[in-house]
Amino acid sequence: MISLQAGQNTGLSADYLRFTVQSASGVSLGALVVDAGLRARDAQDYVGSAGATAPGVTVGQGSVELTLSRLRPGAEAVLLFVAAPNVLGALTANLAENGAPAAQFAITPSAGERALICFEVYRRNGSWKLRALGQGYAGGEAELLRAHGVSLPNTRAAGTGDANSDRSHQDWRQGTNATQAGAAFPTGTGAGNLNAGPGVPPTGPGASPLDGGASSINGGARTFPSGADSPGASGPSHPGPSAAHGASPSPGAPLEVAHGLQRMWMIFEDAARSAAALSSARDYAADRLDRELSEAVSNPATRNTPAAETARVNAQRRHDELVATATQDHRRDSDHLAREIAEADSALPAALATWLAPAWSSRDNGADGIRLGELYGTDRSELRIPYCVPVPLNRPLWVDTESSAAASRVVGSLVARLVAALPHRTTTVDVIDLTGGLRPLTSILGPLLAGRPVITDHMDISARLSELASAAELAEMAYNSGQFVPPREHRILVVADFPHGYQTTDIVRLGQLMVRGDLIGLSLVIIGSGTTDFGDGPLTALAQSCRHLPTMPGTPLFDPWTGNPWELDLDMLPMEPELASRYLRL
Repeated sequence: MISLQAGQNTGLSADYLRFTVQSASGVSLGALVVDAGLRARDAQDYVGSAGATAPGVTVGQGSVELTLSRLRPGAEAVLLFVAAPNVLGALTANLAENGAPAAQFAITPSAGERALICFEVYRRNGSWKLRALGQGYAGGEAELLRAHGVSLPNTRAAGTGDANSDRSHQDWRQGTNATQAGAAFPTGTGAGNLNAGPGVPPTGPGASPLDGGASSINGGARTFPSGADSPGASGPSHPGPSAAHGASPSPGAPLEVAHGLQRMWMIFEDAARSAAALSSARDYAADRLDRELSEAVSNPATRNTPAAETARVNAQRRHDELVATATQDHRRDSDHLAREIAEADSALPAALATWLAPAWSSRDNGADGIRLGELYGTDRSELRIPYCVPVPLNRPLWVDTESSAAASRVVGSLVARLVAALPHRTTTVDVIDLTGGLRPLTSILGPLLAGRPVITDHMDISARLSELASAAELAEMAYNSGQFVPPREHRILVVADFPHGYQTTDIVRLGQLMVRGDLIGLSLVIIGSGTTDFGDGPLTALAQSCRHLPTMPGTPLFDPWTGNPWELDLDMLPMEPELASRYLRL
């Protein structure tokens, strides 16, 4: 039996497979039959309760059984997953072929996931293979299904303790913030409700880029989601099917316009695989050199002979040649991807494009994501990859900094791109700026503030947050009564100098806005220290549920496909007032 790591794959030879899971807590198993784009054809492709069946798929008590030859026509993959009413703990996924153990995958969820895709059984060149995924969803099974094209109003997820799961099938509600921290932030806003739930376990701030899931394989600083082929070949390949790639774009629309976020993550995956190939070649070359040099001097009788010297020279030559070839291949890949990025930038919507892109002249097209900055590897090529996330924001953005003033231009960039992503909505910005660090930005926001003053006194925080939280609560009541109308306004809440000067009730209300904010069209941006140990409680739950953006150089982020480190250079709003106003649509 082989032990797999996230992203690794192995071949399958049997027609009959059995999927089981070892877990200390109660979990339920399920399967989802999908096409090459990881999309289900209809609700019949979802098999998620004991005794349920679909062609070639049977869910039993504690197992999922597959007969690959009997899968429905057009099936290219089967996603094998687990779900639980509460947060998943450590588990081990197992797959057997014809009753014999074939593979196992140990997973330690760290992002508050309540559903997790363990394995993907997929068809490649006429044969079946197994990939370890580990892609999690804090929104539970309902969110997992929605991410793959299944909208079921009465799935098992509706009974897993998710207060919002009964509306999870609504397509407009694309974010995951409605389910991410519901247990940690109670319905009421009083301090007496602070301990109403267990909170969210520690998590890195990653999230699924395309489907809005809070998937993560991170531990500590890892900040990107899981789900990809195993590393190996260098060079742009756009391999598939991959969970990171999402659904195929609709015919007739340019990929950059209709699915710009997808395009950027396809490029990122190619860059990650090329970087992994270079790193792997370097490591192999160094290990081989060390081994061959040790062999050359292992015999005292020959270590100082010409033969030993020749062996040492040849070992060094083989090392240098392998590293040179790998470096050349990586440079070729990087040059290709750099050209692809430059070409895409000329067609991307403004929210996903660089500041000099032509889209900023018109901004007629909305976007499915926003650009945060550029990722790069310090020990590789000069390639810089756009780092983009979906909108509406599926998790609050937390700019990690001790100084709001130092992050003012970063926040300005985020606001400008959020505005550009939804050009046909009226945008209103609320700002809490206790130290005045964001004054250069707020002084030019003007119309976006809609006459609402910037909060500079901590005594005024509660009233503003209470107003927003009440609006979200009323929207939720309307939603549950069937009277809800999707928001026509886009609201952005910028919370600076956090958490200093904020009361516990303020933190709870921010948590509730994270949970319900999508109902009033809210995007939440927090600026504050992200390295402080907040202990237990709602502040920790809030911090762990956000997507953290490091501002300190040398802070690594890790890609989901290969685990290689990258650094993030955050975009900044230009300093010139005229340019800043132009980008903010003022």
